Amino acid sequence: MAVSTTAGNALTTGRLPRMAPWAILLACWLVVAGVYALFAMSGTLQDFSLVGTLFFGTVLYIAIIYVISLSVEGRRQAVDRLITALVFGAFLVALLPLVSLVSTVLANGLARFDLDFFTMSQRNIVGAGGGALHAIVGTLEITAVATLISVPIGLLTAVYLVEYGRGQIARWITFLVDVMTGIPSIVAGLFAYAVFAIVFGPGVRMGFAGSVALSVLMIPVVVRACEEMLKLVPNELREAAFALGVPKWLTILKVVLPTSAAGITTGVMLSIARVIGETAPLLLVAGFTQSMNYDLFDGRMQSLPVFVFTSYANQGTDGDAYLARAWTGALTLILIVMALNLIARLIARFFSPKTGR
Repeated sequence: MAVSTTAGNALTTGRLPRMAPWAILLACWLVVAGVYALFAMSGTLQDFSLVGTLFFGTVLYIAIIYVISLSVEGRRQAVDRLITALVFGAFLVALLPLVSLVSTVLANGLARFDLDFFTMSQRNIVGAGGGALHAIVGTLEITAVATLISVPIGLLTAVYLVEYGRGQIARWITFLVDVMTGIPSIVAGLFAYAVFAIVFGPGVRMGFAGSVALSVLMIPVVVRACEEMLKLVPNELREAAFALGVPKWLTILKVVLPTSAAGITTGVMLSIARVIGETAPLLLVAGFTQSMNYDLFDGRMQSLPVFVFTSYANQGTDGDAYLARAWTGALTLILIVMALNLIARLIARFFSPKTGR
């Protein structure tokens, strides 16, 4: 009895307050921020670094929480605190590039985030001014057509592999999808250029060719995402439909696809996010222009990735104006991807099967 009481006291006594780890973490961040401020005032550093503060503050927190927990709670709880802090630190390190990217793009892109940027093109603009309406329209049209090409092909391929595919043909399709997943984007652009050059002649540039190039990159992503979502549908649902005499094609259409609609929508959005920022294939097959072009089948068509690249690489006499447009174009591209993901979540929530009564 004495031994069990002693063991129980060792496990229950000396606990840190529940909010203590968070308070220690905040204090570590403030200490590192203060050190950064002192170095900035002395001229050693140019400015304050949010990413550096979060990183070094978290490293300091990992060491301090272990020491405090070891002195208050004992070695067993201290090791548990240390592992928890290391996991949190790994998560923060993985998140820091995203925080740095978003903060940098916001800081540099808001300068030209005005009405002119979204209502004007770059036609006859040499220095400051102008906008990216022609690039935004081109990106939306090219990506939309690429989605219309890729989603039916990718979804039907996934349905075949999960519901019908057996034997050597299914294995070959899976192998080819895996190979296509690793194709560099410039190779997809060269493929689209070669196809259209055979039909229309060398030197052809059009937005539809860019859509074909992007669809080559999208199809394997759609196939893989939809295939995994279809595999998650319980076989009991299929068997119940078959027991009621429902044909297989109707079971797929009315049971399997609605059940996996949320995951399929997410996979489609991931494939769009994968290709909407591609520059090399669009620069190769869609070309570059400073003017508006709404026709995918006639002439060169600008896109946001190409607009950002050319604004940065080909700066004119007023370099700051070109850089400002490049940063604002990057910010616009991020906002478009964010909007697409929000729309995908709403669609997934609307079409997902309702399990409640």
